[in-house]
Amino acid sequence: MTARDALQTQLERGIAALGLNLPEGAVARLLDYQALLERWNAAYNLTAIRDPAEMITRHLLDSLAILPYVRGETLADLGTGPGLPGIPLAIAAPGRQILLVDSNGKKVRFLREAIRALKLEGVRAVQSRVEDVEGQFDCITARAFASLEDMLGWGGHLLAPEGIWLAMKGKQPEDELPGVPAGFAVRGMHVLAVPGLDAERHLVVLGRV
Repeated sequence: MTARDALQTQLERGIAALGLNLPEGAVARLLDYQALLERWNAAYNLTAIRDPAEMITRHLLDSLAILPYVRGETLADLGTGPGLPGIPLAIAAPGRQILLVDSNGKKVRFLREAIRALKLEGVRAVQSRVEDVEGQFDCITARAFASLEDMLGWGGHLLAPEGIWLAMKGKQPEDELPGVPAGFAVRGMHVLAVPGLDAERHLVVLGRV
């Protein structure tokens, strides 16, 4: 059994545990993405996680755990870093227009290479501060990016009138809820069970009032 076979087994078990049905070829592309991230990470330090098996759990499965909540034709992933959760979501549910936003040049160079190498249609990467991005999106994702107050303060203008904002958090962010800016409201709070991950994960769903 090769190292990739072991990672594939881990990934497939995790996807099954999440109850997801992914399109044909998605598992191979997710593994290609992980391998590319691992290779670039050695030189560019894109993520603190070095262990391939841990990347499967903490990056791929963690990202895929929010897939059931993603909707709409357009998605912006703010503070995406090396493409999380945006690239796994693009692979798992192709067909929507996705904008990956990060202010770090190294990370955006990696994103552009990943989009090219993985042939991700409809996915773009932009190097920008969130507050300078233009447009409106049906769905916005943000993973461990900032407090709810700062997230919506910087990027709230990007949310379409009927859109949903998916904020990925560790512990339940009760202390952040009073900071949600006027014009926005929490629509739901979900516990995410990420296969193989001991840590707490929560998803806060927000929308416009």
